[in-house]
Amino acid sequence: MKSKQPIFEDHIHIIDEEIAKRKHKWNLTSLNWMDFDDVSQIIRIHIFKKWSQYKPTRPLKPWLHSVITNQIRNLIRNHYSNYSRPCLKCRAAKDQTGCVIYTTQCSACPIYAHWQKRKQPATFIKMPVSIENHVNEVSNIFDSGSNVFGHIEAMHNKMKEILKPIEWQVYEGLFILGEEEDQVAKKLGYISNERGRRPGYKQIRNIRKSIITKAYRCLNNGEIDII
Repeated sequence: MKSKQPIFEDHIHIIDEEIAKRKHKWNLTSLNWMDFDDVSQIIRIHIFKKWSQYKPTRPLKPWLHSVITNQIRNLIRNHYSNYSRPCLKCRAAKDQTGCVIYTTQCSACPIYAHWQKRKQPATFIKMPVSIENHVNEVSNIFDSGSNVFGHIEAMHNKMKEILKPIEWQVYEGLFILGEEEDQVAKKLGYISNERGRRPGYKQIRNIRKSIITKAYRCLNNGEIDII
């Protein structure tokens, strides 16, 4: 007799547990537009779409392990590996910048030259800070002798001026008090109807995007002097 296909919803607690066990495999913590909550939701949807492929005669957890691990690898590939320097996966690479063939990791290598021409701009867009010159950029900030705290205060004052009251509450919580998104959401009385989601997940994310958009606009228009 053919085994009856189990119902996805009846096993969601097992699925969530298996996803949580593999949180350590998600190492792209520098991606400021995607955290593990986003990754978890993507994986849940993927498992739901693949659920018909699960055979009830097989143990569920090993199957979930395979699906979750592969999906995390795919996400890392799509959000980092596809754009990173080819040297990171090249056997000729030596240390961080060296190469046993071309001495340095440079456009003398045709593979590097192709990446530099086609994918380097995407790398800088995907990464919060350019991984090529990060140390120099940080050093320049502190060596410039600029009034960092004065710039921060100017930024806060400008944002308080242009943000809506609810946006300012979110801004103050996230960027001044250093609170987590769920803490800010609870202060505002947000709740979540989605299982496994933090309270006010969507609302806080949307407000945060609006805040960042307005901040960029002020910086680009020269309304905030940070130089």
